[in-house]
Amino acid sequence: MPNISLLLADVDGTLVTEQKVLTPRAQAAVANLRDRGIRFAITSGRPPRGMEMLIEPLALDSPIAGFNGGVFVHPDMSVIETRSLAPDVTRTTIEIIEHHGMDAWLYTATDWLIHREDAPHVAREAWTVKFPAKVVAEYSAADLGHAVKIVGVSDDLALVAKCEADVAQALGDRASAKRSQPYYLDVTSPDANKGAVVDALLKYYRIPAEEIATIGDMPNDTLMFRRSGFSIAMGNASDEVKAQASAVTDSYNDEGFAKAVERFVLNGHRA
Repeated sequence: MPNISLLLADVDGTLVTEQKVLTPRAQAAVANLRDRGIRFAITSGRPPRGMEMLIEPLALDSPIAGFNGGVFVHPDMSVIETRSLAPDVTRTTIEIIEHHGMDAWLYTATDWLIHREDAPHVAREAWTVKFPAKVVAEYSAADLGHAVKIVGVSDDLALVAKCEADVAQALGDRASAKRSQPYYLDVTSPDANKGAVVDALLKYYRIPAEEIATIGDMPNDTLMFRRSGFSIAMGNASDEVKAQASAVTDSYNDEGFAKAVERFVLNGHRA
């Protein structure tokens, strides 16, 4: 177990429960990290505004990476850096997603745009991120030019997986296409992925990669696993994700995050 200076955590499926609850034990675990001199940071496919409710209870003081690293903000929500998609990549991505019969959401640094308010997962997402989407008949040229993330949405999980492969094949290294949930395909700039989030934090804090621990549950989290010195997969992760982590903790509904901090980070840390 390396000496850890910073823990980087995914949010949904990891830091919060299935019901999007930050438990007291999870809060206490982060406070204990701080008491031991270990920094804590979060990254998510959520927009930065969708993580604002975590700042006060966790006393966050590190950069927050929204859109899987598409936008970095300070805890006061001021923007540090934005990594947008190229307009032609945005257009191609939306065409492929809609060709598969899936809904395509478009995010800019400040707005969440959709075509149908009654589409699958819209209501749930609005409840999760605590702000509403804007309904538009079409995505304008300005929208396409300022897109930070495109999300393909469907409850046909096999279809989402196929769409992920098709988008990746069509765009190659012009975009990062990974599922943040089984029903969400996140497409961001190639410079906006969770591996790049680790790289950004390494530069920001001037620490070596072996001193960063990461924890997550989805395939897009494996990108940060590969860049960090120690990685932890949640118990609710797939076997494929677990196989790429240094260790496995319990489920997000069984205090898996807090247990991982207690067992692997605090107990393994050398003051």
